[in-house]
Amino acid sequence: MSKQKFKDIAPFIILIIVAIAAIFVPTLPNFDEGKYNTADIAWILVATALVFLMTPALALFYGGMVHRKNVLSTMMKSIVAAGVVGVLWIVVGYSLCFGDSIHGFIGNPSTHFLFKGVASGKPWVLAPTIPQSLFSMFQLMFAIITPGLVVGAIAERMRFTAYVLFTVLFSLFVYAPLAHWSWHPDGFLAQMGALDFAGGTVVHISAGCAALAGAIVLKRRKSHIENKEATSPANIPYILIGTGLLWFGWFGFNAGSALGANALAVSAFATTNTAAAAGGLSWMFFDVMKGKKPSVVGFCIGAVIGMVAITPAAGFVGIPQSITIGVFAAIVSNVAVRIKSRSTLDDTLDVFPCHGIGGMVGMLLTGVFASKAINPLGNNGLLYGNPLFLLTQLKAMLIVVAYSFTVSFLIFKLINFIVPLRVSEEEEEEGLDASQHDESYVQGTLLVTHDVLGLQEVPNF
Repeated sequence: MSKQKFKDIAPFIILIIVAIAAIFVPTLPNFDEGKYNTADIAWILVATALVFLMTPALALFYGGMVHRKNVLSTMMKSIVAAGVVGVLWIVVGYSLCFGDSIHGFIGNPSTHFLFKGVASGKPWVLAPTIPQSLFSMFQLMFAIITPGLVVGAIAERMRFTAYVLFTVLFSLFVYAPLAHWSWHPDGFLAQMGALDFAGGTVVHISAGCAALAGAIVLKRRKSHIENKEATSPANIPYILIGTGLLWFGWFGFNAGSALGANALAVSAFATTNTAAAAGGLSWMFFDVMKGKKPSVVGFCIGAVIGMVAITPAAGFVGIPQSITIGVFAAIVSNVAVRIKSRSTLDDTLDVFPCHGIGGMVGMLLTGVFASKAINPLGNNGLLYGNPLFLLTQLKAMLIVVAYSFTVSFLIFKLINFIVPLRVSEEEEEEGLDASQHDESYVQGTLLVTHDVLGLQEVPNF
């Protein structure tokens, strides 16, 4: 056995320290004054589970797209955030997002440190009919999937240990401030009047810009330098299954953001489905118009972009307008992917053109189509006589783009000083499944197994 270095044992030591500290946190009764709405609780419990499902769905979606020798490493990076962010959120993440505001920029880390006063405290001010602990768990699922989205840009060349460290730093210094700015009543973007119903800025633009920063810092894969053609997907059925589960989970993502079982949740549910359908068709038909054949992968990517774009708008726009948002976002992202493919930028799975650009389109079109008739707590957009709101959305979008890209770029650079970001050329050639995890993707090969009748060769499909 090789001698272990400090960097190999440090994560375990930190986890043990947190586990010991948790022992000394006082246990208090759950807050309940009999004012909770059981229907709202039931729906947000379901929505929370739906949003969590999106993380393994994303693992399938990304895992199906990469080279066969990198399937498991890509899926592992997507799913490990459930562990890393799941613990970090209880320790300090929730407090940074929704603790007492410090000048509208960040939550006070001591407000809910180690979940202090969450289960035993009053409901969150914007979700008075459900326990604050449920609101926190719902928000946790957004925090989990966001760094997972970045995986698509840095796939096939980033060390696993470096990615885990990135997840921690990104969650603390990018995601938490953005969530506070947009979703805390005292956050400065909220005070400015910017609207983001379910994460257009907080999730998709932040992840897209971090993906761009990561692709620049990590530089190009050897295979990308030798052959700029897109990677042949390892498993298209994985992509299709992942898309279906993402679509299913996105109902919780957007409709759950109404924070209750109400008409607004139904409207957000409908706009989500409609934009996904329109986005999938738009990407597929646009490809056909350019001389390509309709493809499974194309429809899946377009559907996801439709859902990305409707995310900031889902609870503010009408259902018919969600068709426009889905169609337009898919076309813009399709063009962006085409432009990127002609450059030297190696964003492996086009995270920036799809999530970053798609989120930007959604933010701006919220400024066009938002209507107080749908959500009285929202605003009227350009289409309804309020051009100033579109300018507010544009300003908020530019602030988020600049902040998330700059800080993410610095995070990648910092990590490279602590541990190497990239695997070696030999490890990249071997594949990250083997070099980082000592595992291999064996679907479609013969596995040898034992059963009560003796040895059998069993095809693994």
